[in-house]
Amino acid sequence: MMKRTSVAAAVAMMGLAGVLLSGCGGEEAQESTAPPPPAPAEYADKHMPNGWWADAKIIAEGKEIFEGVKNIDVNCASCHGKDGKPVKAGARDFRKGDRMKLYSDSVWFWRISEGVPNTKMKSWKDKLSEDDRWKVMAYERTFGMPGMGYDVATKTWVPVADLGKAAPAPAPAAAPVKEAPKKGH
Repeated sequence: MMKRTSVAAAVAMMGLAGVLLSGCGGEEAQESTAPPPPAPAEYADKHMPNGWWADAKIIAEGKEIFEGVKNIDVNCASCHGKDGKPVKAGARDFRKGDRMKLYSDSVWFWRISEGVPNTKMKSWKDKLSEDDRWKVMAYERTFGMPGMGYDVATKTWVPVADLGKAAPAPAPAAAPVKEAPKKGH
C-alpha cells in the first residue's frame, strides 16, 4: 500500500512540475495565432514611406536604432534580442514570419508608437521621431520577413519587387465538363 502511494505521489509531482515549467514562457511558449486588433483611426492610414522597405540605408539606420547605437534611451534589442530572438519573457519574436505577417504596417507602427497594453512594451513615440519608428520597423522586418514589404493596395506582405503592382486577376472558373455521348446504348 505504501509503495503504491509513493508512486502515485511521484507521478503527480512530475505532472505538476510539467505544468509549472510549461507556463514559463520559454522558446516553446505558444503565441496567439489570432490577428491583432486593427490600428485605431489615427494610425490606420499611416504606411511605410515609399521605397523604404528596400532601402539599405534606411534599414541600416533602423538597425542602429534597434540596437541602441543612435539613441541610448532606445534599445529594442535589450528585449527582442539582436537577432530578433527575444531575450526577455513576453517580447515578440520577430523571426516568426508567419506570426509577423498578421500585422499590417500601420498596426505594427501603432504598436511601436503607443506600446502594447498589458505587456512590457511601452510607447516609443516620445523617444523616436516618426521616421525613426518606420526605420526601426523596416529593420525588424528583416528577421522573419526578409525581402518582404507591406502592400497597402492588396493588404498583404509581398516581395518588395512586387510592391505596388496590381494583384494578378483570379483565373477564370473552368467551364463544366460535358460528358461525351455513349456509343451503342
